[in-house]
Amino acid sequence: MLTLTEEATTAVKTIAAQLPDAAQGGVRIEGAGSPESQFRLSVVDGPAPEDAVVENAGARVFLDADAAEVLDDRVLDAQMDGQGAVQFAVTAQA
Repeated sequence: MLTLTEEATTAVKTIAAQLPDAAQGGVRIEGAGSPESQFRLSVVDGPAPEDAVVENAGARVFLDADAAEVLDDRVLDAQMDGQGAVQFAVTAQA
């Protein structure tokens, strides 16, 4: 299953806190079917019925079926700049 770094956990919690119902919200990742493909991230109020849910220290990431399969052995990392912009990256687990 996808794991989150401390930085990604913080970024997801910060982003989700902007939702009206932050307790159930999180970041949803939709895959394109291969590790080399781009992924689409969106901020949502909760998971879709078929989504896999990854939780870490209060951060919630929802994965559609393609993303869950492709990211099964991956790590989600993030970098935040001084203006609050976030850049996510997916790497292989060590």
